[in-house]
Amino acid sequence: MVILYFIAVFAVLAALLWSGLKLMEPHEDPLGSRLEELQAHAMITGNRVTKRRAGGGFFNNFLFLVSSVGGEDYLRETERELTSSGARGKNTLAYYVMFQVGFFVLLMGGMLYLQWDNEFSNKLGGLAAAALLGYLIPQQFLHRLVKRYKERLQLALPDTIDLLGIVLGTGLALDQAMTRVSEEMQYIYPELASEFYTVVMQVKAGQERSKAFSQLVKRTGIEDIKSLAAMILQSEKFGTSLSNALKVYADALRMRRRLRAEASAGKAGIKMLFPIVLFILPVLFIVALVPGVLSALRDMRSVGK
Repeated sequence: MVILYFIAVFAVLAALLWSGLKLMEPHEDPLGSRLEELQAHAMITGNRVTKRRAGGGFFNNFLFLVSSVGGEDYLRETERELTSSGARGKNTLAYYVMFQVGFFVLLMGGMLYLQWDNEFSNKLGGLAAAALLGYLIPQQFLHRLVKRYKERLQLALPDTIDLLGIVLGTGLALDQAMTRVSEEMQYIYPELASEFYTVVMQVKAGQERSKAFSQLVKRTGIEDIKSLAAMILQSEKFGTSLSNALKVYADALRMRRRLRAEASAGKAGIKMLFPIVLFILPVLFIVALVPGVLSALRDMRSVGK
C-alpha cells in the first residue's frame, strides 16, 4: 500500500512538473501560436460559443473530457484568464488544467494518507480542506500571473506610445510604425511588443483593424489600451494627425504612472505599520526592558539574602 502510494505521488509530481514547465516556457513565435489558435478554434465569436469536439490529439480529448463532465464554463473562464496573462499557446489551457488536476489529486492523496488511521469526521474535514486548497491555490497563481502581465503592459505603455508617435511623425504608415516599434521594444517591453505585433499581423491576415484592436482590448483588459485603440481608430476614420495625439496621450500616461507611484509611496507607511507593531516593537521592548528586569531581580535577590 505504501509503495503504491509513493509511486502515485511520484507520477503526480512528475505530471505537475512537466505541466508547469510547459505552462511557463517562453514561446518563440507568439504570433504564430495566436493565429493558429484563432484558426483552430474560435474561443468566443460574438455571442456564439463553439463547442469542443473529441479528436485532434491527446490534449483536445482531455479538454473534451473535462467539458463533458460539466466543466465547459470553467474551461472558458480559465482560457480567458490565461489569455489575459499572456499565455496563449495552442495547448496552454490543457497544460494548466492538467497542472490543477494533478495538484488537486496530490493534495487529496496526501491528506488521505495522513488521515488514514483517524476517525471519519477528521478524515472528512481534512479532505475538504485539501480539496479547497487544491482548487484555490492554482486559481490564485493564475490571478497573480494576470495581474503581473497587466502591470507590465501598464508600465510599458507611456514609452511605447511615445515611440509610436515619433515613428508615425517620420511618415510611416500605422502598420509599419507598429511593426517598427514592436521590433525596437521586444527586448525592453516584450509583452506589449508582442501585442502590437499580433495586431499588425492580424490586420495583414485580412482582419478588420477595428476587430483586431477590439480583440487586443479584450485580451489585455486595460482601460488605457482601450483609450489608445479608440484614438487610433478615430484618427484613421476622420483623417486627423495621430502622432501629435499620441505624444499628448503619452505625457498623460506618464503623469498617471507618477501619480500611481506617489500613491504607492503614500501607502507604504500604513503597510509598514503592522509589521512594525507585530515584529519590530516587541523585539525593541525585549531589548530595552529585559536587561533592566534581570538587574532588578538580581538586586531583589541580593537584598533578600
